[in-house]
Amino acid sequence: MESLARTVIHHRRIVGGIWLVLFLLGGWSASQLSDRLTFDFSLPGQPGDTAEQQLIESYGVTTFDTYVAVLTVPEGQGVPDRRSDVAGVYRDVEQAVPGIRLTSYPSTGDRAFLSDDERTTFALIQGPMAQSFGPGIAAEIEPVLEAAAGQAGLESGLTSYGLLSEGGDSEGPSVLAETLLGGAGALVVLLFVFASFLAFVPLLIAAVSILTTFLIVLGLTTFSEVNFVVQFLISLIGLGVAIDYSLLLVSRWREERAAGRDNEDAVVTAMKTAGHAVLASGGTVAISLVALIVVPVPFLRSMGIGGMLIPLISVAVVLTLLPALLSSIGPRVDWPRIRSEGTASRGWTAWAERIVRRRGLAALVAAVVLGLLIAPVFSIKIGNADVASLARSGPAYDTLTTLTSAGVGEGVLTPIEVLVPTGQADRAARSAGGVDGVQLATVGEDSADVAVIDVLPEVATVDSASNEVVAAVRSAVEQSVDGQVLVTGAGATVEDYFTAVYDKFPYVLALIALITFLLLVRTFRSVLLPLKAVLLNLISLAAVFGTVVFFWQLGNGSDAVFDVSATGAITFWVPVVIFAFLFGLSMDYEVFILARMREEYDATGDTAKAVVTGIGRTGRLVTSAALILFFAFAALASAPGTEIKVLGTALGVGILIDATIVRALLVPALVVLLGRWNWWLPDWLARLLLVEPSPLAPPVRGPQGGMTKPVPEHSAPV
Repeated sequence: MESLARTVIHHRRIVGGIWLVLFLLGGWSASQLSDRLTFDFSLPGQPGDTAEQQLIESYGVTTFDTYVAVLTVPEGQGVPDRRSDVAGVYRDVEQAVPGIRLTSYPSTGDRAFLSDDERTTFALIQGPMAQSFGPGIAAEIEPVLEAAAGQAGLESGLTSYGLLSEGGDSEGPSVLAETLLGGAGALVVLLFVFASFLAFVPLLIAAVSILTTFLIVLGLTTFSEVNFVVQFLISLIGLGVAIDYSLLLVSRWREERAAGRDNEDAVVTAMKTAGHAVLASGGTVAISLVALIVVPVPFLRSMGIGGMLIPLISVAVVLTLLPALLSSIGPRVDWPRIRSEGTASRGWTAWAERIVRRRGLAALVAAVVLGLLIAPVFSIKIGNADVASLARSGPAYDTLTTLTSAGVGEGVLTPIEVLVPTGQADRAARSAGGVDGVQLATVGEDSADVAVIDVLPEVATVDSASNEVVAAVRSAVEQSVDGQVLVTGAGATVEDYFTAVYDKFPYVLALIALITFLLLVRTFRSVLLPLKAVLLNLISLAAVFGTVVFFWQLGNGSDAVFDVSATGAITFWVPVVIFAFLFGLSMDYEVFILARMREEYDATGDTAKAVVTGIGRTGRLVTSAALILFFAFAALASAPGTEIKVLGTALGVGILIDATIVRALLVPALVVLLGRWNWWLPDWLARLLLVEPSPLAPPVRGPQGGMTKPVPEHSAPV
């Protein structure tokens, strides 16, 4: 770190020039990237995905989101009486939007497409996979449907699970708007921390980091698929991570200058101490994300690879461009110097002293609070959000209400598509229609090598409980037809994710925990501190999932805050992403705090003093860093779509839980309780990991009552 710091300082113009070029190229790439991202959520090798690919190959459509086009005839009339007009409306839609597959009462003659009073009917519409973020074919269908229905004197409406999930926002979230919102919140925190123009430097570092990451991801898209969700993660998580790392390094630089060092020495010392912690933190976050490649799901793998770049690029910018800036313009922009870093925070120092004195009580309080937060996790359900938790207003909601009020079950939003050999279609439809929980089963297409049976469950198939009808339909059809039976749709996708993701999840967890443990052993030169860090991270994550279940799945607060009813389940991909990001991000604070404690212990040999100084010096930084990430995740939660809201709130609450209950209360209490064992690293393990060993100190009672302070050589035991 010292060598890197001096090299950067002596070549700061070259370093600055390189990052300026990357910044400008990144700005260009940001405008090009969205068109290169994919919307592929396939699960290669899984039964439902195999069926989906067959459907795409045979008919060019996907079940990713099935639109329901509803028509209602005037009062006193019936749909059978106006069949030709209804057929004309749907025919206009098919002609105006080529490539779709439309199944309706006129095309099948199946009266199950009619409401109880026969005034309302609906059609199922499936189209090609979307190639860009936005309204998709709904923007093409809706105006044609409305115009054709109006000419025929019919009322019309369009709904789907996706439209309801978007809450009626057809434009989708704006990456730039959300990033600016998160940046504004971060600036407020930075102005409080630094109370000078230095607050703008971390924002500059974040801008360079984000745009450079966009540039590299653009390069990745030339030979690998990258999911569109990655752009949101880069912008918002990249904002928080880059600012957090900058905050740590800049604060240490100010501290060293306040202690009397000249500017260059202050930069070098900050790099040797805080820079080392930044490198370890970035490595931990990157490891937790790249471990997603173990999961055989393309879009999760792309999120892992893209997400891994966020901390790596941020670390590179912070450890090169930031010292170059501090060594040149740092003293000039650190004006006015309202706040000094010369002394530790009095409030956090007093807090740490209380924890040292009441370490047992502090650990107990933290354990009880975490236990209460964890308790709801045992009722977690994985799947998709209940239909009731989606939009409560807007055209899509009104259309669904029209259907359900007329006796059509909400399962119309999640059709089960059964593919059977041509010629077996009628038999398959009859078998599927006889399954309990099915309201409609009809032959949708029978013109290619395979026939498609549209099966509508009475209840939307969104989780393991409602998915039982999918297995029942598959079994019934397999017993009645000859040849291969393939099943796809929303319910089959949920089943596939359970097999593909959660069967592999223990391997992901083990890989992340092991590599993180080894990395932290080198960082802290300790066996116990890394083990405790990994275990506390898992406990913290359990508390986050418990909070998500309580707030979202059970609906205790989601209605009041977001006007969203209880989701009933957590979307199948969300827990994996929460785990991958939070495991690394929350470990940042552990590294920041314990690295400073290790530094103080090496200087004094006193665990209690190391805890007080470590918390006193890092408490405000960790809290501020947590607030910055919280604002970034709050901006993410402002996006339309229940799943994104769940992800944003989970990440934000997770950061706050970790920075307060865990890092500010439980961690220091456990460090004092464990005393001299915190700092032990045996010789054989140190040699294996190429670091200096840390012998177990003799048990000597320190000034705060902890068995921490080693006996100086040639001194008598106390």
